Amino acid sequence: MRTPDYVRDGWCLEDGEEYQRAAPATFHIPDLALRRLLQPGDLAKLIFKIAVEGDEHGAVERMWVIVRERTPTGYIGMLDNQPNSIAENDQFWLGTELPFEYRHIIAVAHADEASVALAKAPAPIPWDRAS
Repeated sequence: MRTPDYVRDGWCLEDGEEYQRAAPATFHIPDLALRRLLQPGDLAKLIFKIAVEGDEHGAVERMWVIVRERTPTGYIGMLDNQPNSIAENDQFWLGTELPFEYRHIIAVAHADEASVALAKAPAPIPWDRAS
C-alpha cells in the first residue's frame, strides 16, 4: 500500500523519529514499544506537511488520527482533526483514512467509547488501498 505523497496527494507525513533525533532534549516521542501496541480506537498524533496555495514550503500541522486497523509496519487510521491551513475539501479533511508507520507517531492517547465507535464506522474519505 502506498504512503501519502506530498506531490500526488498535496500532503504527507513527517517522520517523528527524525524530529526527535534532531532535538532529543526538547522533542519527546513515546517509546517504540508503546507505538507498536496501539489498538483500534486508540489515537496517534502525527505531523502532517500540507501543500498550501501561495506558500512554496507548505504548512506543518500536528493532528490526531484514530487507529482503525493494524498493518505489518504500522496502522490505517482516520484523521480526527480539521486542518487549519486549508479550506474544507473532499480529499483531505476530518475523516480522511490514511496509512501511517510507527515512526510517524509523536504522541498517543487511549481509546474511549466514541473513538472505538468511529474506528469501526466507514471512513468518510477512504484511502485508495489498491495503489
